[in-house]
Amino acid sequence: MSRKPSVLGVIPARYASTRFPGKPLADIVGKPMIQHVYERSLRAKLVNRVLVATDDDRIYDAVLAFGGEAHRTGECPTGTHRVAVTSAAYPEYDIVLNIQGDEPLLEPAMLDALVEPFVERPELVMTTLAEKIVRQSDYESHNVVKVVCEQNGLALYFSRASMPGSRDGSVWSAAMPALRHIGLYGYRQDFLARLIELPPTPLEQHEGLEQLRAVENGYRIHVSVTPYATIGVDTPDELEMVASILRSRGV
Repeated sequence: MSRKPSVLGVIPARYASTRFPGKPLADIVGKPMIQHVYERSLRAKLVNRVLVATDDDRIYDAVLAFGGEAHRTGECPTGTHRVAVTSAAYPEYDIVLNIQGDEPLLEPAMLDALVEPFVERPELVMTTLAEKIVRQSDYESHNVVKVVCEQNGLALYFSRASMPGSRDGSVWSAAMPALRHIGLYGYRQDFLARLIELPPTPLEQHEGLEQLRAVENGYRIHVSVTPYATIGVDTPDELEMVASILRSRGV
């Protein structure tokens, strides 16, 4: 891609959540969580427009109330489908970002890191992020998704299992090149439309990792390693942790 791509950021948001119903509207230092994510996304240098994609009137109205843009969708099986349905209504954008709505500590530079590889490598169709694992507990946790990559940054595999392993049988070393996957994605607009039409794949279903659908169909995902750590909010306790961090920053 020789010219600067036009980039649409989409934040899929639903009200229902098994562990935390109404999570997008949960208050964090005076603002709903979705507003924190939206405003931080707008600060990315390479993102031209940001939309919240939702089928819930409460979320839709809340976004409009704080001056944001929202797009109504019907019911969607996954957040990726919600992003794809939304982006299809805005075909003028080259690149579409899938921005998780429960990442109120999102650094805008993380979104730029999703876009930059598309400029440098025109053959890419999908990008994502990872950070170095520095704690053994994260390496061993089933809830922390790991990714291993080729030397050129393309993902070989994503897994909930502890990887990479080692020949001598040791399971952890601080020097190990272990990466935690961060669930933010960039797509070329036409590829995203193709991706959601593909049927679920065996490894995707076994691991419970949607990005494996692309890998199992032979598509390559570029992984940019970021120095920024995030805290996804899945519980009220994590919400309070994030609120405490923001208060300490004077937000």
